[in-house]
Order: sequence, then C-alpha cells, then structure tokens
Amino acid sequence: MEIVDFKHLNRILKDHHLWEWGHHLEEMSRQFLQNNPHGDVPVWLATLSKLPQIEVTDRDISSPAVSVCTDQEFDRKALETELKSLSPWRKGPFDIHGIYIDAEWRSDWKWQRLIEGITPLQGRKVLDIGCGNGYYLWRILENGASCALGVDPAYLFAIQFQAIRHFICKNLPVAILPIGIDELPFHMPAFDSIFSMGVLYHQRAPRKHIEQLRSLLLPDGDLILETLIIEDDDPVALKPAGRYAKMRNVHQIPSVSLLKQWLKNANLQNIKMIDVSPTTPNEQRTTDWMPFKSLKDFLDPTNPAKTIEGYPAPIRAIITATRK
Repeated sequence: MEIVDFKHLNRILKDHHLWEWGHHLEEMSRQFLQNNPHGDVPVWLATLSKLPQIEVTDRDISSPAVSVCTDQEFDRKALETELKSLSPWRKGPFDIHGIYIDAEWRSDWKWQRLIEGITPLQGRKVLDIGCGNGYYLWRILENGASCALGVDPAYLFAIQFQAIRHFICKNLPVAILPIGIDELPFHMPAFDSIFSMGVLYHQRAPRKHIEQLRSLLLPDGDLILETLIIEDDDPVALKPAGRYAKMRNVHQIPSVSLLKQWLKNANLQNIKMIDVSPTTPNEQRTTDWMPFKSLKDFLDPTNPAKTIEGYPAPIRAIITATRK
C-alpha cells in the first residue's frame, strides 16, 4: 500500500484529458516522497491496511458531513480507534458509518459561504491547491465536477484522504498528490476551476502564486481564492514579525484593495468578492479528533479582536477571478 493510488491517479489524468499536463506527476510525487521522508508513514500505512471492508448502503457527499452508512455489522469501536489514530483531523466533518469525525475546522461553513457565488462546477476539471485531507474535493464532486485533484505536501492529510476514499468509493475521479506547490507543472493551462484556500498568506511571493495559478487555468477558467485579509481601504499588507495567531510562515496579509490589485496585475478579470467573514472559535476549535490548541488559544484572552501577538484577529475573504 502507498500514500497515493498512482494507478487510479493516472487513470483520471488519461480519462479527463490531463495526461499531457500531468504524465510526470507519479515520478515527481515518488521523488518528493523519497526526498522528504516521514517516520510515521509506515505506521499510517499499516492503519490503512487494517481498515475493514464495509458494504455501503448509502453515500452522501452533499451533506455538511461527507458520509456513508451501512446495514452491515462491524466493530465500531475498533474502527473509531483506527480513524482516531490518524489524528489530528483538520478539515471536515465526516461521518463514516455512524462515526462522526468532528474536525478542527467546520469546513462546511466555508463551503456554504462560497458555493452560491462561484461559477457552477458541472462538468469542470478542478484543482484544489493546499487541499488538506480532501474534504472540499468531495464537495466539488458533489457539485458536478468531472474530476477533482488536490495538492498538499502533508503526508498525514493524504493518508486521511485515502481512509475516507476507502469507505466512500475508490472509483470516483478524485485524487490527492502529496507534493509541494512548486513541484506542479505550471504554464500549462489544464483546469476549468482552481481553488486556493488558506495558502496565499503562506507564500513568500504571493503575486507569483497567483500568476502560477493563472497559468494553469484554461480560457474562461475561474480562480477561487480564499485568504486572510486586513481591514484597510488602502492597498497595503500586514507583514507579521514572527508568528501570526501562532502560525508560522505568514508572510503577507493583504487588504482587499491590494488583493484585487494583485489579481488585476496577474491579468485576471471579472474579480468578485464573494464573502468577508471573521474566523471565530466556533468555526475553528479543539475537538476529540483534533485535541491540540486551536484558535481560542491563539487570540488575546483579554481582547479577542486581537491575536495573542497583538495583530488584528483573523478575517477571511473569498474572491473569484477569471482568466480570459
């Protein structure tokens, strides 16, 4: 068993006219895995190999909790133990045969904020950059995408995706690549829609990131970009000295004005702001499936409008733009 089902990935690439773009991805992924070893991978793969085969009575990837259920008898406690051993679960929720995976993020809330404001995904080839464990990939498929590919270098997220895929369906056109963004083949238009959510502010060169994503969009393709922002009418950015809300590698948090400027400079058009919302400890929090510190621990206990470092508390924007 491997982190990636490469046979399935290559079938998706061939069936959805992505082979020219992605035929080197298996080689690149294997090289990335070899160059960036992680000591827990054998343990995680052993967990995957122990997951039971359970007949699916019903599958629902349209509900807030991506879910499957069964009439088959199985050892519920043992399965819950195996799934919890893959913690922390950052994105979700999922409901696997009655086992509710209450992830740190209520990712379904973000999905509800964006889905009505984007171009319908019916028949589209979709790429999700920084996809985590693939929660949004399932929602993308549910909304009619012809295929959904995700990219995230965190191996545990790829393992979690494989666990969910094991129970939902192994044949759906969805896959995750456990590689860094820079390993992708850029400047080859291939996708109708690209999601980049929670990635931009981790980039040392955010404008380059936007330009790279544009280079992967087909004509009339859409970028769905979600990022931290600061409230300022001027085109400025917050550049934290050190951490921001305890997060490492937060390089620039733009104002909406600056973000729109970056998109225009990348020759993207039809720029639309879908949503601006504060992130609250109701949306990002500690759970049994993510038992470590979360947002409430990263805010000033005497003033939750500030981070623990004294910066403005997190506000996130969702914006779309089109490549013409």
